[in-house]
Amino acid sequence: MRWTLTDEQQMFQETFRGWLGRAAAPDAVRKWLDTEDPAGFDRQLDDEGWSAVGFAEEVGGQGGDLLESALAAEELARCAAPSGRWTALSLAGAIDPDGVEAAVSGEQNPAVAVDAGRVPGVARAVTADGGRLTGEIGWVVGGAGATRLLVPVHDASGGPVWYAVDAAAEGVRARPRRLLDRSRTVADIGLDGAVAERLEVDGAAVMAEVALRAAVLTAADALGAMERVLDLAVEYAGQRQQFGKPIGSFQAVKHAAATMLVEVEASRGIVYFAAASVAQGHPDRALHAAVAKSQVTAMGARAADVALTVHGAIGYTWEHDLQLFYKRLKLDEKLFGAPAAWNERIADGLRLVSATA
Repeated sequence: MRWTLTDEQQMFQETFRGWLGRAAAPDAVRKWLDTEDPAGFDRQLDDEGWSAVGFAEEVGGQGGDLLESALAAEELARCAAPSGRWTALSLAGAIDPDGVEAAVSGEQNPAVAVDAGRVPGVARAVTADGGRLTGEIGWVVGGAGATRLLVPVHDASGGPVWYAVDAAAEGVRARPRRLLDRSRTVADIGLDGAVAERLEVDGAAVMAEVALRAAVLTAADALGAMERVLDLAVEYAGQRQQFGKPIGSFQAVKHAAATMLVEVEASRGIVYFAAASVAQGHPDRALHAAVAKSQVTAMGARAADVALTVHGAIGYTWEHDLQLFYKRLKLDEKLFGAPAAWNERIADGLRLVSATA
């Protein structure tokens, strides 16, 4: 299925791509990743209004919904731009809409305190007692620079209850973790009796929304990085010589590039459809998001391996851009749950039909 964007969506995508081409040029991206300090880029996103895309105007956004956010994720990945804070903000908007205006203006850095190594769920190790939280949450995206933490906790009935915590409050610890893919940042969060404010939201519904948004946006990120590794592989195949000919003239390399192209185009339809499904509240949106996360990130990881094979040893080097996208795709495959975990969700959600029916 080929998904067709509206004129406005195409214009947004082209405009954002052009802006990123200037603001996130390769030399600038490498500087941010080398220093592990993407704050300058995050400020540019805020100042130019790009952080506000995908949020309703009444809460301080620029309009649009999850599909526009997915388009933004795709473009950020195409240039390997840092997106840890952007991802954290995109997830936080599903929980605390009232905090969006402060966040997109750069006054606040929210982060959703869920373990990014698995499908988003309640932090079972965290307990709430009299408005104070105690426990540990590992691998929180955007956790190191967060000013406000949104923490899900089980209540007595087992349902999720959401709390907001000032990251600068007494009893809050953030220990950054270093990833091979430096375009995203994570931290382990410790809570030692930290004072928290309970949020009056439907805890289960919000948790489900966070999981679906995480799945779609990670898949969109993988789509953008896949597009880039395909471009790099095709370009290099026309330059690298073997037996006096460009390797791109060899049938095996042509087949590899063709397979990558098919998977990129298939992924595009999957991601856009899933984003629209979640945004519009389709009855099967959970299945659509799970398919996007499991299938697109798996295809992205395969594309990374194929591109590396085409490049040979040069693809491993820090000087070549391929390593940036290779690492990004490998993280996307595992971020917020590996494909196997999302495939289990697909299996659980499918209706069993008798073979004799």
